[in-house]
Amino acid sequence: MNILLTGFEPFGDPLHGPAVNPSWEVARALHGEALGGATVHARRLPTRFAGAPQALADALAALRPGLVIALGQASGRSEVSIERVAVNLIDARIPDNDGVRPLDQPVRPGAPAAYFSTLPVKALRDGLRAAGHPAGLSLSAGAFVCNQVFFELQHRLAGRGVPSGFIHLPALPEQAAATQPCVPSMGLAAQVDAVRLAVRIALSGGEAPAGRPDDGAPVS
Repeated sequence: MNILLTGFEPFGDPLHGPAVNPSWEVARALHGEALGGATVHARRLPTRFAGAPQALADALAALRPGLVIALGQASGRSEVSIERVAVNLIDARIPDNDGVRPLDQPVRPGAPAAYFSTLPVKALRDGLRAAGHPAGLSLSAGAFVCNQVFFELQHRLAGRGVPSGFIHLPALPEQAAATQPCVPSMGLAAQVDAVRLAVRIALSGGEAPAGRPDDGAPVS
């Protein structure tokens, strides 16, 4: 079985510091790994509204994966954020890498207002926490290219029985140091370990670890 793990190219918000994106750094670090009898395939998506959906569609068609996890960067978040819902909305706070900034537009006209992740989101959170990784559930993937890709992913795989969803990652320490010292960050090795574990949990069918914690407040 193929596992598709996507990340994004760096984008131009000065708050994100150096030209690096942890989502792609994590995805490519795991490329080629054999996990649970499946092989991880990393694909880098453009941070462009016009290009990301087609790049995702091409990867899905080529790999026909049995599991898909899309990764993105969420500067300002201090934990691995497991997204629960993708909304049919593009409302860009900043321009994408083409300099385009669409406002109040649907991802797909006529499509449903939202899709839920089909990953075992609470098992992912609980398993990551049990292993010592800061992790939480999020009810907002924003309205930038991350949410667009999340929505497109769930739309394309709806009803196909392929677990899929989106995980936001914190900034890397070098990005935080280049912007504001108080910006939360997480090292690359820790992020790679967390996503590797998330893939294993998703492959296992989301069996919750022993001693699962109570539900926490969702990340916004």
